[in-house]
Amino acid sequence: MTPAILLLEREGVPFAVHEYERGEELRDFGREAADSLGLPEDQVFKTLLVSVDDERDPVVVVVPVSCTVSMKLAAAAVGAKKAVMCDPAVAERTTGYVVGGISPLGQRKRLRTVLDESVELFDTIYVSGGKRGLDIAVAPDELTRLLDATIAPITA
Repeated sequence: MTPAILLLEREGVPFAVHEYERGEELRDFGREAADSLGLPEDQVFKTLLVSVDDERDPVVVVVPVSCTVSMKLAAAAVGAKKAVMCDPAVAERTTGYVVGGISPLGQRKRLRTVLDESVELFDTIYVSGGKRGLDIAVAPDELTRLLDATIAPITA
């Protein structure tokens, strides 16, 4: 059980767990999940952390694995002037998860979260369940509610 799964269970949110075998190489975790689960890359989302305007707390951005984050759009979504990717060690320390298994759910501290607007195209999306090789299928509206997330265009 990961903190993400415990949160979903505690909140009574319908979800499904999808485990898959991970390859030995550290590579594109999101695309590996989509390929392993036989899902479209637009429906599988990766969770990244960005720092905006030199603030202490990073911002969580959730985007399809088929896309890249637009730092300009991510910054604008939270009213900031600029955004940069967080150092992986900072992301791990902040969330309590390892890179490649960072879930938007059940992080150590609730951070501002922005979901790419493409979540609205699906009844179900897939996000990391809190460890490598584990994804969770969840309704985007439930994810938005649980995270008090903003939905905005944040991909390049």
